[in-house]
Amino acid sequence: MAEVINMPRLSDTMEEGTVAKWLKQVGDKVEEGDILAEIETDKATMEFESFHEGTLLHIGIAEGEGAPVDTLLAIIGEEGEDISGLLNGAEASKKPKEETDTKTASETADANVANKTGSADIPEGVEIVKMPRLSDTMEEGTVASWLKKVGDQIEEGDILAEIETDKATMEFESFYSGTLLYIGIKEGESSPVDAVLAVIGPEGTDVQAILNTKSSSVKSDAVVKEEVKEEKPTGTSQETVTNVTADGQRIFASPLAKKIAKEKGINLKDVKGSGDHGRIVKKDIENFVPSQKVATTVTAPQETSSSSAIAPLALPVGEESTEEVKNSQMRKTIAKRLSESKFTAPHYYLTIEIDMDNAKASRAQINELPDTKVSFNDLVVKACAMALKKHPQVNTTWQGDTTKYNHHVHIGVAVAVEDGLVVPVVKFTDQMSLTQIGASVKDLAGRARNKKLTPAEMDGSTFTVSNLGMFGIQEFTSIINQPNSAILSVGAIIEKPVVKKGQIVVGNTMKLSLACDHRTVDGATGSQFLQTLRAYLENPVTMLA
Repeated sequence: MAEVINMPRLSDTMEEGTVAKWLKQVGDKVEEGDILAEIETDKATMEFESFHEGTLLHIGIAEGEGAPVDTLLAIIGEEGEDISGLLNGAEASKKPKEETDTKTASETADANVANKTGSADIPEGVEIVKMPRLSDTMEEGTVASWLKKVGDQIEEGDILAEIETDKATMEFESFYSGTLLYIGIKEGESSPVDAVLAVIGPEGTDVQAILNTKSSSVKSDAVVKEEVKEEKPTGTSQETVTNVTADGQRIFASPLAKKIAKEKGINLKDVKGSGDHGRIVKKDIENFVPSQKVATTVTAPQETSSSSAIAPLALPVGEESTEEVKNSQMRKTIAKRLSESKFTAPHYYLTIEIDMDNAKASRAQINELPDTKVSFNDLVVKACAMALKKHPQVNTTWQGDTTKYNHHVHIGVAVAVEDGLVVPVVKFTDQMSLTQIGASVKDLAGRARNKKLTPAEMDGSTFTVSNLGMFGIQEFTSIINQPNSAILSVGAIIEKPVVKKGQIVVGNTMKLSLACDHRTVDGATGSQFLQTLRAYLENPVTMLA
């Protein structure tokens, strides 16, 4: 399916860009990470790389021409693919020039007023830095860490912060010099593209006045209505809600305090307020510790002859507690993509048990060689790469009207990181030796845990391996990592009694589960793939030939 690439926002103030030079031409093959063009922004000329692979089918902005951010820049897809619908859609979305030229005088006046209350009031030398769009699909970003703090001197080119996008964590540098006056988004917080990230300017500038000016210029009708509503006399504060106790005394509590008290089952008459005139506020409810009450004594019903009291029932006294943790960009992206995969691809699962006796012996011999270290996971990845060449149907991508057969083998290896899961890709795995695979996986996994992977190193897989054997998991199934057609789940090697040549002996076995997309991989095809995989793993010498 063709991918539309729009003019990116490569700096926080960029509103339009100029194509200084195209490094690819229509008809050229494009790989993920290839530099498509050099884009001239309002600050510098920067290289713009592709996050997609395919053939460059259309160039929307010629060299030397400029266009606003989000204008159609290029289309990448399959060679010969019909893109007329995409081009017509792009034309329909453009606002006709005649419509722009017919702006009324009153609209122009309104715009002038807005300008006077907006950027015109920002003192000279003060720059408002906004959340940048660091990838073509980025809609919001999370500040992973600030490398500068308020009061620090900033030079042009200094790294201000590390921004977590939907693809990677990237360094964001300053295009201005001055003092860091204000930080608008704290570490760990997320905000949409164009939200105020920071303010840089001369030391001693009144930042609050600038922020108030900026916010007042975009005040909504809802805020105005709320202000009018607050002016209406009510006899008591709008933020105060009253209850009445049994003796007729009024209890003053804020709406939020009342809501939290209701959720926690706290009686407001038991809480002492710390607000004005004894009003109960949020912190009073949160800090409230109920006094322990004597447990009620339960007695048996009275009988005509005699009765005896039952011992008091001691019930546990405690407070329910929960915590909400803000989801990271990585966690939200994982949720979105795995949900899309599970709900769009018809999954089915095949499981096979492998005799790992020969694999254990072979690995021990290989690791006796100097400067050599091979893991069982490396053996599995190598076996998968070789099996995919024999069963190309498993190395495919469903595209609706067509199925894309990948003649190359790029295996993704799932790696657990602190915030979730990433899948770095070992490119051209079938052409690598066991030691090369081991070194590549170790390098990629290490940089994945340090959040140093580039987007290109996490894209382009044609098959995925997920291994939980090191955690003692014997068998599990995975969700397909689209656009792959299958994913292999690898369990632990277990020592157990097995039957060999009619005798019960101690053996080592490992279970593999293959999740397949039934649109591209039928049950027989998946089964044949697993049989080939078993042959390689049970006879590792065949992978060294």
